[in-house]
Amino acid sequence: MDTVRFWRRSLKALHEVAALGLGGGLAACLVINLGFQGGPPESFVAAREGFDAIARCILIPSLAAILLSGLLSIAATRGFHEAGWAWVKALLGLSLFEATLLTVGASRRKEELLAAAADPALLANLLTAERNTLLVLIGICIANIILAVWRPKMMITIR
Repeated sequence: MDTVRFWRRSLKALHEVAALGLGGGLAACLVINLGFQGGPPESFVAAREGFDAIARCILIPSLAAILLSGLLSIAATRGFHEAGWAWVKALLGLSLFEATLLTVGASRRKEELLAAAADPALLANLLTAERNTLLVLIGICIANIILAVWRPKMMITIR
């Protein structure tokens, strides 16, 4: 096997494995969000620490690997240069990265989270907003998978 082919396949494998990590991490964060129905502030803080650990150890590294391997794949594969679906997928990946960073950043504000745990209405609003964001992120992931499998004929002419 030649070197170029090896690197293309390696990038594809890294991209797919990282996508599995991202999907699993988002699902785990959604389960934590859905699982907390109220209770003492200590249990809420413990749940948020779990959410934060998943974000730091799984979501952020997976997203970085996805973006890096995806952009390198576009650069390494001549057929992707004019494939519109690949560029749409790249833009969706960048928006996914930004939205995930915003969600993770919001989950690290301990003072606001403790205040929300004391107020049931504020807590419900916080969890609902976070749940909606997670569902949108999962939807973007699904859209990226559909684009990668379906590969619709969207051509971009580069002059």
